[in-house]
Amino acid sequence: MKYDVIIIGAGPGGIFTAYELVQKNKDLKIAVFEIGHSLEKRHCPIDGDKVKSCINCKSCSIMSGFGGAGAFSDGKYNITNDFGGTLYEHVGKKQAIDLMKYVDDINMKYGGEGTKLYSTAGSHFKKLCLQNKLNLLDASVRHLGTDINYVVLENLYADLKDKVTFYFDTPVKTVERVGEGYRVVCESEAYDCDKCVISVGRSGSKWMEKVCQDLEIETKSNRVDIGVRVELPAVIFSHLTDELYESKIVYRTEKFEDKVRTFCMNPHGIVVNENTNGIVTVNGHSYEGVDKQTNNTNFALLVAKHFSEPFKDSNGYGESIARLSNMLGGGVIVQRFGDLVRGRRSNAKRIAEGLVEPTLSATPGDLSLVLPKRILDGIMEMIYALDKIAPGTANDDTLLYGVEVKFYNMEVEIDDHLETKYKGLYIIGDGSGVTHSLSHASASGVFVARDISASVE
Repeated sequence: MKYDVIIIGAGPGGIFTAYELVQKNKDLKIAVFEIGHSLEKRHCPIDGDKVKSCINCKSCSIMSGFGGAGAFSDGKYNITNDFGGTLYEHVGKKQAIDLMKYVDDINMKYGGEGTKLYSTAGSHFKKLCLQNKLNLLDASVRHLGTDINYVVLENLYADLKDKVTFYFDTPVKTVERVGEGYRVVCESEAYDCDKCVISVGRSGSKWMEKVCQDLEIETKSNRVDIGVRVELPAVIFSHLTDELYESKIVYRTEKFEDKVRTFCMNPHGIVVNENTNGIVTVNGHSYEGVDKQTNNTNFALLVAKHFSEPFKDSNGYGESIARLSNMLGGGVIVQRFGDLVRGRRSNAKRIAEGLVEPTLSATPGDLSLVLPKRILDGIMEMIYALDKIAPGTANDDTLLYGVEVKFYNMEVEIDDHLETKYKGLYIIGDGSGVTHSLSHASASGVFVARDISASVE
């Protein structure tokens, strides 16, 4: 089989590459290969009743499939260059923002209309944070919600399925250079193309590493973010979330001067399991529909770690900590903040008697046996700092789920076209190590599609 363009990965980067290619050139023969299921077949078996914890499905429906790991996220598209990746270093700050705004327009067109665009610009919370040694980052954020995000993806797929060939449940083994083009080798068949766009997300990090080794593409190690997911009554953060929805707040610890940041804030949301390469970690979702909302808000507190010499495997370090958590808790561990401060493990009785009803069934335990002291000290410092702008954050009954790990792909050497040293081989999205968010990954797909279209016209 021969295609003009093959896209590997049907996450945000892959979807928006395919979408923009179709808009620019309807004659192109395009295929998308995805290791996971089509959208309607993506169902996590954990129901809290018969299946209470991760059973290590062959393809994790939370992490893989049409829509990528972002399909069941709470659909937050941050329009900013301050965080979410370094796409602007390749395409320029203005173009990066313009691309993200274009993605937002498409999301509105395909079912997101009516959702709110929040902004931290000019917020009085900026001053409040600075007065308490916290830095509130500037951003506009479109919150689709897990439910509306799903609708947008459904509509995008309905529009694309007759114009693009999708191969679901089709893992790609290798990518080979054949003449001036490329060969994508799957389990039972191989497919050729003139242009190849790789957009495999964070869950494809190990596969991406092997492809780069095989094709001798230079890479450099990236960071890994390690921490916990905090769950507390929604009213404690309501003054922030009602106005800003998501607040990206950074704190520099007094003890080690490490940076701790809030990440993925989910007002009235739920805490969920996530499976990355067989390791169970924690994440959070929230819904736009009131009927699915809870009385809790959750967010991550993360500490970034970057290793260079002599140890370079930042992701391996994060994996080892996550595996330790899985070993001790059989999956995710949950602990009351008051128990952590007192140096004791939590138990089911104390959690049940607390003011916060957990939204995830996790094993009560002791996070101090899992997280390195330096990281845990930083997280505890941050909780006390947040307590000054949102009193109640440091309550005894605040729940901490661990561990949350954000794995970043090693940064692949690509040029200002997001192209490797091989003409026509593009690496985009979170799989490139350049983007770390839905908006940046989607924008990178649009950018590359336009680049390809310009070269074939």
